[in-house]
Amino acid sequence: MTTPPSQPAPQIRVLASGASFNGWASLNDTIMGGSSRAGCRVTDEGLRLEGNVVSEGGGFVSCRSPVYKPPLDLSAFRGLRLSLDGQGRSFKFAVACRDGVLGLTELIPGGLRWVSTVPTQSQGTTVVDIPFDQLKPVVRASPIKLPLRFDPTCITRLQLLHSRFGDDGEANPGFRSGSIALLIRSIEAF
Repeated sequence: MTTPPSQPAPQIRVLASGASFNGWASLNDTIMGGSSRAGCRVTDEGLRLEGNVVSEGGGFVSCRSPVYKPPLDLSAFRGLRLSLDGQGRSFKFAVACRDGVLGLTELIPGGLRWVSTVPTQSQGTTVVDIPFDQLKPVVRASPIKLPLRFDPTCITRLQLLHSRFGDDGEANPGFRSGSIALLIRSIEAF
């Protein structure tokens, strides 16, 4: 009996691009008493986040995916690639995973997220690769010091935030309050 040749793992998997950002929605600092206002809308170019960021009382605006059911299994890939027009701002890309911490992830207020800073060029499109092994565990912008490992087999949600806090919990040097117009062109696994 001969074994069929194995198929190579795909090089790229498009998770969202252009008008396929259906179901993505905004989540802003108003959930914690802030007054930033921004909304997400799908266009042929991608997902637009437009509004106004206010640093007092919160200081963040974001777009996030719907909850993936079943969770995404991206174990055949090394990381995620974002293509976005971000006006020179620094963003935080956050990934939520099912379970992960002895079944306690959903019991943590704000939830455990795996994050990375995404700097952008002041003009044009920025393409950023985020290897899975560079994602850092945080809860509400506070880094977790436990020896945790990211599990790419159970991704439940993706989110891109413009926040006054960076992935290290310190001030985000690329944060600007005021009018914001972000275009997320695509998110791919590579």
